[in-house]
Amino acid sequence: MLLAGLLLLCLTVVGAPAQASLLHLVGPVPANLGLQQNHLAPCESPAHCARARWPLAQEDISIERLVPVILGLEGVEVVDTRAGYLHATASSRLFGFVDDLEIHTLPASHELEVRSASRLGESDLGVNARRLERLHRALMDAHVVAAEPK
Repeated sequence: MLLAGLLLLCLTVVGAPAQASLLHLVGPVPANLGLQQNHLAPCESPAHCARARWPLAQEDISIERLVPVILGLEGVEVVDTRAGYLHATASSRLFGFVDDLEIHTLPASHELEVRSASRLGESDLGVNARRLERLHRALMDAHVVAAEPK
């Protein structure tokens, strides 16, 4: 009976938004968030972090134009935006793990630099790489990044 109740609870939560997750495993805010020498921090380990650079579709893309696209991703909330930089968090549906998503425009090279990193754990099981793939598709659909490298 207990097992059936837990299964029912898990099945109910899987379809719920991240705010209704079974747990909410936030973890400490990483000290390496933000720009370091005008770039996002490198990934300490590819097991729980993913980075990419994509060519912009236009030279004058602002961070503000990215906000609706970012908010269209499941479980994502924008935390901070400033000139050329955006920080958001993404929460997993089931356990509420919080990951950090950062975006930085590189005007000199007309690129977008993106990084998604887990706050907790040794492995993200590919979650951050898949998040960047979904973001890339959404940004291409919104004509923010070029479909093909320049």
